Amino acid sequence: MFYRDLFASLFFALSCCPVVNAAPLELKDCHLDGIKEKVKCGQLQVPENYADPEGKTISINFAVLPGIDQSQQKTPLMFLAGGPGQAAVELAAGLRKVFYESRKTRDLILVDQRGTGESKPFQCDLAAQSNIYQLLPEDFSGKEVQDCLSGFDGELSQYNSENAIRDFEALRKALGYQQVNLYGGSYGTRAALVYMRLFPDAIRSVVLDSVGPVEVPIGLFGQSIARSFDLLVANCHQDKSCRQAFPDLESEFHQVLAALEQKPQSVTIPHPRLGEATTFVISKSKFIGTLTQQLYSTGSRAFVPLVIHQAAKGNYLPLAGLIATTDGKQPLYLGLHMNIICNEDFPKITPEALTADAANSFGGDITHNAMLTACPLWPQYRPGKAFYQPVTADIPTLILSGELDPVTPPSNAEFSDQTLANSHHIVVKHTGHTVAMSTCASDIINEFMNVLTPAKLDESCLEDIPGESFMTGLNGSF
Repeated sequence: MFYRDLFASLFFALSCCPVVNAAPLELKDCHLDGIKEKVKCGQLQVPENYADPEGKTISINFAVLPGIDQSQQKTPLMFLAGGPGQAAVELAAGLRKVFYESRKTRDLILVDQRGTGESKPFQCDLAAQSNIYQLLPEDFSGKEVQDCLSGFDGELSQYNSENAIRDFEALRKALGYQQVNLYGGSYGTRAALVYMRLFPDAIRSVVLDSVGPVEVPIGLFGQSIARSFDLLVANCHQDKSCRQAFPDLESEFHQVLAALEQKPQSVTIPHPRLGEATTFVISKSKFIGTLTQQLYSTGSRAFVPLVIHQAAKGNYLPLAGLIATTDGKQPLYLGLHMNIICNEDFPKITPEALTADAANSFGGDITHNAMLTACPLWPQYRPGKAFYQPVTADIPTLILSGELDPVTPPSNAEFSDQTLANSHHIVVKHTGHTVAMSTCASDIINEFMNVLTPAKLDESCLEDIPGESFMTGLNGSF
């Protein structure tokens, strides 16, 4: 769940929204990156600590992309971002496209979760001055954790999932919406489940896309990533052109791992963006981490066999090209990310669970390293016992899983599907993480919000999703 890219005056609030109470907000027209037309922006003051409502307040940043047709005053769609640590407002341009059908008649509400975006951000510039082509995951140290903590002046225990949902609910009330439909993707599904437990009457329907249930601690990704990679290898072997180009893909992968485990490689390459000579350092952890990020979507999975094959030949330029796509980007607010993981998930992970998760043939325990470095040093808070109880709310719920997902496999979603009273789980073939972002599932979501019958939807468009295809040559050939 690693994984960016607002309200006018009182008049707009009254004209766009089903009103319960007049919205006590100053709303304004604004522009967001990637969106030409004006949308609506606002800031809501909330208690940092809800147990001390008269104490310190923080500002929660939000945006609304108004529905095109307001005549039906349909219940809006509230988006819960992933991570933990994504800022929803920063994703506005992409979400505007994904939820185009829904926006024809519904407002889309985006909220920067406390600790992200412009809601008292908690970012750690862990490598702000570093060259990503030379930086290694092994360089992450306790000193960087302490530096991160020293840069934040909030009460850490209050930047948790439950308070984030209290913020979202306070915003719903302030805007005068009677209810909301929820879409949660990745960690956003965890947030949606918390919302369902705390404020079920505020919710009309829920979409859980790529589920991170409370029963499965975030951070145990070794086995699920290995499963996703094994599916990639199998799909390559089933594809004639991929099989011919990379007949020994799995053995080449382990060949590269063995060489990097023995000694990290340092090569001189032309900088992928600037062209100047650049030192590129590759370790086993860096290789595994880069490939893991490509497993999230079918588009980026297409490059993995070629990158492995070229690395086995000693050519790391394709790998550098993948890393270049993240140069200068920090899609997650890492301080908030670690604050939640280290307090809501890490305490539930036993040594036995770590050992079992590490027993895989892809990256072993590499995905645990950052968590094991940061969490023992991180200040502690603990959610109440109710936080970890299965959610049983009787709310229409559509559950989506991608067959190829490396971090929230379909098995995760079965926990929620078994305990929710009115849910339907769809496993989408040939698809990775957050199904709605890359498939026609966004149209199915729109139908679901209209009819509220999760098990009686037209899912036929999902049958047209093509199988995996792979780039087989450096010239871009497939």
